[in-house]
Amino acid sequence: MKNLSRRARITTGAAALAVVGAAAFGTVSANASAPAAVPALSVAPGATTTSTHLTVDAATRAAQAALDAAEAENERVTVTVVDRNGNTVVTLRGAGAGPQSYESAERKAFTAVSWNAPTSELAGRLEQTPNLKDLPGTLFLAGGVPVTARNAPIAGIGVAGAPSGTSDEKYAGAGAAALGR
Repeated sequence: MKNLSRRARITTGAAALAVVGAAAFGTVSANASAPAAVPALSVAPGATTTSTHLTVDAATRAAQAALDAAEAENERVTVTVVDRNGNTVVTLRGAGAGPQSYESAERKAFTAVSWNAPTSELAGRLEQTPNLKDLPGTLFLAGGVPVTARNAPIAGIGVAGAPSGTSDEKYAGAGAAALGR
């Protein structure tokens, strides 16, 4: 067999790579254009649950009512509404609210929905169980209230920025009350 020149070997190798590349591209393209059928799966009756959540509109209405209550008393606050899982649905930051109020409102709302209790009540539990304050995302200061439906927590409203937690919680309560209208 005759030895090929360097140029011939490079040309032959490049041609071989081009053929292999084209074949691979064609295979990938064919697979991409024809997705495999995924069989529909059914679950047995009773294997699922239904949960209740606030709509974005309802969460916004509650947050606005809390902010309005605070602004009526010339307080500069931030209001956060979280869903039953503690995820933020809406946050409204009033004009002039301090930078710390954003996170505080979120954590108060999270704490209220997590324990289905006002955060002022939960703050009292720290005397018996001081390690509660170490749970991630919680804040055991007055200013958070839960929202319930059929005796189950579905949201939390947290307010922060007023001079006292009592005021924060009053405004959060105004937000919760707006959902009953």
